[in-house]
Amino acid sequence: MKITILYDNTVLKSNLIPDWGFSCLIEIMNRNILFDTGANGSILLENMKKLGIDPMSIHDVFISHPHFDHVGGFSAFLNKNNNVKIYMPGSMRSIVNSKEVIFVDEPAKLHENVFSTGELDNFEQSMAIGTDKGLVIITGCSHPAMEKIFRAVLPFGSIYGLIGGLHGFEEYDLLKDLGLICPCHCTLHIEEIKYLYPEKYVEGGAGRIIEVK
Repeated sequence: MKITILYDNTVLKSNLIPDWGFSCLIEIMNRNILFDTGANGSILLENMKKLGIDPMSIHDVFISHPHFDHVGGFSAFLNKNNNVKIYMPGSMRSIVNSKEVIFVDEPAKLHENVFSTGELDNFEQSMAIGTDKGLVIITGCSHPAMEKIFRAVLPFGSIYGLIGGLHGFEEYDLLKDLGLICPCHCTLHIEEIKYLYPEKYVEGGAGRIIEVK
């Protein structure tokens, strides 16, 4: 599994554009999944271009929740490639110009080693990717309690890593058994997480590439 952060509040490569929002590309088993689309389509597509990622190479789009900083680039992306399968929280039932839209209400297996928590708190879904080391959870903002997110993915396996926005998350003990923590975007307590778990912490930012076998 390879994850490339495309859109974040910060950047690791100076030629990329930082902006408030989140998006990443997940490459697993010859399938390319775009997780969220950031706030601005022009920035998303420009960062993708600079990272050598062709929008037409994307097979699926996974939308975590409807806040602008996660869906703002959606239309611009679909203008480049609308031949994708889209996974949305059940509450987002609306008109989308794409060949196939799947609304995810409950925890579900989407593809081999690709899972959704289903919509939690009638608002947000997170993704879990299966690896030899365990599940890597990818979150948009973690508006539902992290404990709920963990509980939703546990039927699919043990949890190894966590990548994405964590908002005001402070239940740090939940992270003690993880092997990888990459807080991004809206996470308020990045420095606390880094201090508590320096050996597990990975800095986020557009351009960050994380590979887990």
